[in-house]
Amino acid sequence: MANLKEEIALLKDEVISIRRELHMYPELGFQEFKTSSLVENYLNELGIEVKTNVAKTGVVGVLYGREASKTALLRADMDALPIEELNEVPYKSRNPGIMHACGHDGHVAMLLVAAKVLIRHRDELSGNVKFVFQPSEEKSPGGAIKMIEEGVLENPHVDYAFGIHLGNMFEKGTIALRKGVFMAEADSFKIVISGIGGHGAYPHASVDPILIASNVVLALQTIVSREINPIDPVVVTVGKINSGDVSNVIPEKAELLGTVRTLNKNISKDMPFKIERVVKSIAEAYRGNAELEYDFGYPPLVNHAEESEFVKRVGELIVGKDKILEAPISMGGEDMAYFLEKVPGAFFWLGSMNKEKGFDKLFHSQYFDFDENVLPIGVEFHTRIAIEILNM
Repeated sequence: MANLKEEIALLKDEVISIRRELHMYPELGFQEFKTSSLVENYLNELGIEVKTNVAKTGVVGVLYGREASKTALLRADMDALPIEELNEVPYKSRNPGIMHACGHDGHVAMLLVAAKVLIRHRDELSGNVKFVFQPSEEKSPGGAIKMIEEGVLENPHVDYAFGIHLGNMFEKGTIALRKGVFMAEADSFKIVISGIGGHGAYPHASVDPILIASNVVLALQTIVSREINPIDPVVVTVGKINSGDVSNVIPEKAELLGTVRTLNKNISKDMPFKIERVVKSIAEAYRGNAELEYDFGYPPLVNHAEESEFVKRVGELIVGKDKILEAPISMGGEDMAYFLEKVPGAFFWLGSMNKEKGFDKLFHSQYFDFDENVLPIGVEFHTRIAIEILNM
């Protein structure tokens, strides 16, 4: 353990190389076939027991320690986003319209190299390590719940679960986490508004779904501002409106797609009824009709208290106490939440921002990139978390 940092430092070029290979060939959720193959081959070469095709494209590796008392799960998500990359770098995406714009390429690389280090330290493991390479974090219902349904938490039974996410909100080499509620529930909705189409010059002979949709977008915000306690964070965002084809025709329909973010289960369960009431009332007021489809997404991510304190202690060994930050609650969603609903554990940010080098763009930007010098820190976190938690 004393020379672990130096051992990992020698693997810096390897973890960066893996990350860049993954970055060049990004794949969308449940389509991570090339990524899964790379993961499978790497784990096989290490001599780690591998199971493939978990939740379609997921890969699970199991490293058995000197004892079979406990099992720690380490998770990395693998999918990319439907975004055209605009970075001009040697490792720019070769797949048009698809980009690793959320750091998942780095997550996979860190966990693979951590597996390489941990197998060298197998004799120090008083238990097992389960390496979970999960498909489709970006799009609900996601890969985590499907992997759980297919038994990823058993054989051997998982006692702890941990995950790391790179974050350009925090300076490189810092660690940010909080115990308790950490991330929001992420629901989605579709609203279809029906009117009567007609000529744009004769609006009185039509029922305009675009007019109705415009009023709906504004009125949805009154749910947050006038129906929810101000101390309870709630976000309602309409991210897409689709209607019409030309400038002088009133269309028949308008479709709105959006997301709802909440931290409180009691609030989230009531949101479909609140939204439907507002939408239908406005549509009726303007002589139209509206239908709502509402999908409950990932639950709030809740970090367990003891495991969060454990991560802080490990972090002090790796980056020092002054670089352990209290993370703010995020209204972003994360399906790591499903693992943490089932077993104790924690999820945290590894700061990857470096403004001097231009690594300060946030997730889902066409210019997203991060400081690769933090990748060995992530490798060390995975490694030390596994060794320390299994020896407690």
